Amino acid sequence: MTHLNQETTVPAETDESKQRKNGLYRQVSIELAENMKQGWADTERHDLQPLTLSAYTARRRAELSARFPGEVLVIPAGNPKVRANDTTYSFRPSSDYVYLTGDQSQDAVLVLEPTQFGGHRATAFMLPRSDRESGEFWLDYHGELWDGRRNSLTENGRLLGLPCADVRTLADRLGSVTGPIRLLRGYDAGIDASLADKARVGQDDEFRVVLSGMRLVKDEFEITDLRFACEATALGFEDVVRVLGASAPTSERLIEGTFWTRARIEGNDVGYTSICAGGPHATILHWVRNDGEARPGDLLLLDAGVETRNLYTADVTRTLPVDGRFTPIQRKVYEAVYAAQEAGIAAVKPGAAYRDFHDTAQRVLTEHLAAWGLFGDRSADEAYELGLQRRWTLAGTGHMLGLDVHDCAKARTEMYVDGTLEPGMVLTVEPGIYFQTDDLTVPEEYRGIGVRIEDDILVTEAGNENLSAGLPREANEVEAWMARLRP
Repeated sequence: MTHLNQETTVPAETDESKQRKNGLYRQVSIELAENMKQGWADTERHDLQPLTLSAYTARRRAELSARFPGEVLVIPAGNPKVRANDTTYSFRPSSDYVYLTGDQSQDAVLVLEPTQFGGHRATAFMLPRSDRESGEFWLDYHGELWDGRRNSLTENGRLLGLPCADVRTLADRLGSVTGPIRLLRGYDAGIDASLADKARVGQDDEFRVVLSGMRLVKDEFEITDLRFACEATALGFEDVVRVLGASAPTSERLIEGTFWTRARIEGNDVGYTSICAGGPHATILHWVRNDGEARPGDLLLLDAGVETRNLYTADVTRTLPVDGRFTPIQRKVYEAVYAAQEAGIAAVKPGAAYRDFHDTAQRVLTEHLAAWGLFGDRSADEAYELGLQRRWTLAGTGHMLGLDVHDCAKARTEMYVDGTLEPGMVLTVEPGIYFQTDDLTVPEEYRGIGVRIEDDILVTEAGNENLSAGLPREANEVEAWMARLRP
């Protein structure tokens, strides 16, 4: 059994670090360099307490440890991605790293090392505060005066409730490991390269599957955060209704920006790119260009979710009449989707097959489509057996939800789509009907209408709870809600 060096002190200065220091100081005077080393207050925070989340992450790490006894486990947070030249996208750490640490630092790596007494010892390898002696804090483009203060290793250790070490020592340390290693690949190119000959891809794939499966059932902290995400999302939908023009078009970009503002106020960001689809754009399932208009008389399909500051996201869709009133044909399609969603939500309960809510909702949609004569002489049962409804329903009826909007996507099929619902699972129920503008198989009055209704459903011991129930769904309630919000 192999063990990593557990020391957490900053490594001795190497030739490389000396060169770096010389490079940093090369373009400044000796006097300025000496001046910048002096006169700074001690800002180390000594009163920090562990985050509430740390008790939950400790339990999650213990569960992971039990799955892989005797193996070194490596879970990177990831590195920033270049957006344009020397600028990067806003950093968002890997969900598995967040799930196991509660931390959101870039370039960090969680390592679980087996101990001689069984179990694992967890260490978060992170960047320490940028160095004052070398001038890094003001001369380096990513130093403290450029990007802001990082926590010290000691501060992070207090907050996260686990030992923290300098991540710049990690590659050398992992290089000395001779025992089995499992690595979550694809987030940190440097770690991937350093372990290229040590961690086997097949084993790493299994590691990803286990990590994904662990997140299927949410704990109390996660459920609380998802409930807040839904409440914040409801506020964002209200904001959008207030900016919709009852007598003039509203830019999809204004709708997108309005919801994003609420997401930034209440949480971290949007959990995914918002779908702000006016008129016929609502027939495009993943319309994220958002460069059109929502016009009075048309429908707006708004699919959006607030991501909390702990990075859990809501995923909610409402289809709204832009001017506040459904036309008869819009209401006809909307009420069919609402009936399908009601049936789908009722099918969400402990012990039910995961696929039940999808099958139930799809059958209801098929019955409505058949009643409208869209299958010709075929019955609803025959059309459903042949899957003919999918011309207009297209997608599945939901997915798991959590740190990722499509959560647990790598979990084993037998645990997820072929599995059974358990209390603590959170999933979306989102049936829809989408009549394309150029679909000659439907009457002209249907063309260009797209309707989806989506809510976030928690499986409970007694059945389910709609976490996003704060937003109305029934057609009359939607109209009354919009009327109340408008001046």
